Amino acid sequence: MNNLCADIGFKSINHAGEQLCGDHIDIVENDDSTVIVLADGLGSGVKASILSTLTSKIISTMLAAGLPLEDCVSTIAGTLPICSVRGVAYSTFTIIHIINNETAVLIQYDNPLSILIRNEKVCDYPRTEMNIGGKKIYRSEIRLQENDLIISMSDGCPHAGIGLAYNFGWKREDIAAFMEMLAPVGYTAKTLSTILVDECDNLYGHEPGDDTTACVVRIRRRVPMNILFGPPSNKDDCDRMMSLFFSKEGKHIICGGTTSTIASQWLKKPLVASLSFEHSDVPPIATIEGVDLVTEGVITVNRVLEYAKDHIGENLLYEKWSHGRDGASLISRMLFEEATDINFYVGRAINPAHQNPELPINFNIKMNLVQELSKALGEMGKHIKVSYF
Repeated sequence: MNNLCADIGFKSINHAGEQLCGDHIDIVENDDSTVIVLADGLGSGVKASILSTLTSKIISTMLAAGLPLEDCVSTIAGTLPICSVRGVAYSTFTIIHIINNETAVLIQYDNPLSILIRNEKVCDYPRTEMNIGGKKIYRSEIRLQENDLIISMSDGCPHAGIGLAYNFGWKREDIAAFMEMLAPVGYTAKTLSTILVDECDNLYGHEPGDDTTACVVRIRRRVPMNILFGPPSNKDDCDRMMSLFFSKEGKHIICGGTTSTIASQWLKKPLVASLSFEHSDVPPIATIEGVDLVTEGVITVNRVLEYAKDHIGENLLYEKWSHGRDGASLISRMLFEEATDINFYVGRAINPAHQNPELPINFNIKMNLVQELSKALGEMGKHIKVSYF
């Protein structure tokens, strides 16, 4: 298996005063290929939203089913009408088709041209012009390397600041230079797309004159991460659970008091509690030699879930977890920013402390936490495996 993977992140803001976004992104993943479509519907609001959603759905579904690109584009050309007033198609699009994490095929129709940053420098890539159904479409094939960044956007990005900060908007080369400056920092794709769109929002004076979307693909090395949460339902399974958990490559995170006690006994290393309370509402962390992070269980994981849901949505809590020293922030950074493949080892034991009817925590809450967190991490593009004991 290729040791590279694609970290994909995107963010949109709506045209000022509109409830719906006229841009739409669809991602379809198969075993060895990922198709990303960024479509920008004409105008803004409901009509633009329907047109861009339709465009991205049709293209991503057809491409993922293995149909040739020409068929997808001619279907779109035939499906979407031409605007009688402006004589332009109702939706523009950018397609990034990643194959085996080795090659990216870029198909671009009327959106600003995507930017490639390689070795931390903006880099040109070859483009072939095609004519499909009377539409001028650019096709590029790029052999991917580790740390490549591909930045695609709707025209809301280069239009940012027209008449405010800049006479003619924020040019593509300015955006490229801005992103080139961020490339060495090692931000995730989601963070990069958020920074870019937030900057556009600032240039619009927080009253966007157009729907604005950025999608970033970052090619990175796979990083496995392992999480142990809760003791096994059968005490006799402790050894099996521990040996499986610790034999996995990658970092090891343990959540929960009983769980960390079992781990410290298995490793024959002391469990040392930290006395500093970093966040009054997140319990303190502990340390065990040979374990990367030891935290409390349900309260901490629940906070991580809150951060995860926000991260795939508005990404407003980024400041909190990206700098925090508490258990939930540390887990969030490890899972959202470092990890690409996450293995959960979940014990089904019922904690006697949770059986107190005064306490709102019960067994189901714990199982739901794991399900919801794995779902949110999956939406971030992480590969998740959950084993129960």
